[in-house]
Amino acid sequence: MDHAEENEILAASQRYYVERPIFSHPVLQERLHKKDKISDSIGDKLKQAFTCTPKKIRNIIYMFLPITKWLPAYKFKEYVLGDLVSGISTGVLQLPQGLAFAMLAAVPPVFGLYSSFYPVIMYCFLGTSRHISIGPFAVISLMIGGVAVRLVPDDIVIPGGVNATNGTEARDALRVKVAMSVTLLSGIIQFCLGVCRFGFVAIYLTEPLVRGFTTAAAVHVFTSMLKYLFGVKTKRYSGIFSVVYSTVAVLQNVKNLNVCSLGVGLMVFGLLLGGKEFNERFKEKLPAPIPLEFFAVVMGTGISAGFNLKESYDMDVVGTLPLGLLPPANPDTSLFHLVYVDAIAIAIVGFSVTISMAKTLANKHGYQVDGNQELIALGLCNSIGSLFQTFSISCSLSRSLVQEGTGGKTQLAGCLASLMILLVILATGFLFESLPQAVLSAIVIVNLKGMFMQFSDLPFFWRTSKIELTIWLTTFVSSLFLGLDYGLITAVIIALLTVIYRTQSPSYKVLGQLPDTDVYIDIDAYEENSLRLLAKTFTLLNLGLLQLLPAFQEPTNITSLHSTWTACSSQSEGQPPLPVFFSLFVKEIPGIKIFQINAPIYYANSDLYSSALKRKTGVNPAVIMGARRKAMKKYAKEVGNANVANANVVKVDAEVDGEDATKPEEEDDEVKYPPIVIKSTLPEELQRFMPPGDNVHTIILDFTQVNFIDSVGVKTLAGHKL
Repeated sequence: MDHAEENEILAASQRYYVERPIFSHPVLQERLHKKDKISDSIGDKLKQAFTCTPKKIRNIIYMFLPITKWLPAYKFKEYVLGDLVSGISTGVLQLPQGLAFAMLAAVPPVFGLYSSFYPVIMYCFLGTSRHISIGPFAVISLMIGGVAVRLVPDDIVIPGGVNATNGTEARDALRVKVAMSVTLLSGIIQFCLGVCRFGFVAIYLTEPLVRGFTTAAAVHVFTSMLKYLFGVKTKRYSGIFSVVYSTVAVLQNVKNLNVCSLGVGLMVFGLLLGGKEFNERFKEKLPAPIPLEFFAVVMGTGISAGFNLKESYDMDVVGTLPLGLLPPANPDTSLFHLVYVDAIAIAIVGFSVTISMAKTLANKHGYQVDGNQELIALGLCNSIGSLFQTFSISCSLSRSLVQEGTGGKTQLAGCLASLMILLVILATGFLFESLPQAVLSAIVIVNLKGMFMQFSDLPFFWRTSKIELTIWLTTFVSSLFLGLDYGLITAVIIALLTVIYRTQSPSYKVLGQLPDTDVYIDIDAYEENSLRLLAKTFTLLNLGLLQLLPAFQEPTNITSLHSTWTACSSQSEGQPPLPVFFSLFVKEIPGIKIFQINAPIYYANSDLYSSALKRKTGVNPAVIMGARRKAMKKYAKEVGNANVANANVVKVDAEVDGEDATKPEEEDDEVKYPPIVIKSTLPEELQRFMPPGDNVHTIILDFTQVNFIDSVGVKTLAGHKL
């Protein structure tokens, strides 16, 4: 017998006893001394709020500038090497991703570099996470691009008679204005939410919702990148069914594909896919992941420039990357009324992705992040960054894993990565002007692998929760076909409706007792626990079941079963002690129903609770009250007829005897029928008038899982009182 079996038998044989007085609620409240709540006056609260002390000033600085807390405690010798390696690794990854995600945002590639520089520097001072990598993110970039394309489509006619197909620079300038406006508004929304301490808003984006949404966004990104991979000229779509229109447009023009572009893209795709698999398999042995994206950019740029692919094969390349930083510019606030829905969606999704990754890495390394401060940090990064022509940023999942996995300890690694981007902006940007767009599209598609792997969530949610599976599927479908903005709104509404559904469709249970214990469990879940399970067990043990049947003729008692088992065991050598299955025997207490619900009782489910209570217990107060009234009427009628008969007999006897027909005192008045009164218990002679039914005299309502009851719920419970 192994150790686990010994512990199981020991747990089944050990017992404990609890003896305590019986308390009612008034007696308990009388014996306990409740604490008096002393609330400060409004004047004291205002005085405390506006009191300025050195400690309060220090805490405020720590709150709004977290760098002032961790930088003085920076362990230079211990952290500097890890931050250096991490910063370089993240920087070489951030360069190609910045260029590629700018294509998703429908703005020139150089603006992806700006978005990889300014926000990262600001987050280093304002953010509470030490490991996430801030900058362009595929989902947010795609949402920005959707707004820009919707307001400035490819075939727009710009005032002055310049057609967008011929004046791409003017069209791109307008799209940059739109991106700046959306970024500013989303930053303002995030900042206001953070100041108002609305960091909890992310809890309404459940994990199935976020994963279904990002999976749908991955499909959108994939279809948007196909045109660059195939090298075809198609219109970019946004809005409802944009993913369908984009795919159909690419398939219709596939006969005009650029073979050179497709060949370069597939070569880079295979290189990145195989290299990432190599990094994953040998990550324990490699000091740092191989920067495959950077090598792909260098290789693609070299091949394109060496063979002059743009001129020779009409391959689309990145184009001009102007050196230097642009001066600040004011975003166009007149566009706010056109983009506010998209800005809200971008603000919430960006924060949700950031706080999710930040909490994951913080738990791994043993520190805490502040959701409200993260909102403020993202809000300032977006709103201030929009003045420098950046588009909305968030946490990049792939870069964050690289920054943390290569030994990064603080956000100084992110600062080093941003300085590498600054070097490209100021000095070396022209080297990447020949980079094929097919290379960037291959980089983006390969980085979608993690999001596409989220399809494996479906079997898991199918096994664990059908409701969460519904949230995942509805979020995915709505975001895929309605667009990411309206899809997110639809998903949030559906997720909230599932909460209402859970409260309106709780589990109702009738509990039974484990004999000789204070443990009560659902009798429907363990319907196999009596003779059937014993029969199976004793058949396996080759013992006679008839010897145990007398034990079930009386209320079940573990002691009698144990003695019977011992008697049976004497007939068989080596028989084990009392089996564990005796502790799983569940039986209702005669005449008592224990009813349990695992949800609040309020106006939305009170009628359902009432119906379930009647159905599960078999007790309907209305039927019982009606039966009592009928029984009392029958009883009163029978008693009344008997009294009239007795009175007639007395009268006849008086006439026969010749006596005065003087009525006794009891009969001076006319015969009175007994009043019909509904009592809690019926006299024994009334029982024969009641219809046959279950002999249930007590119903116990178990409210251990009920967190609140409203007035409608109270009235519903009062309506069941007999």
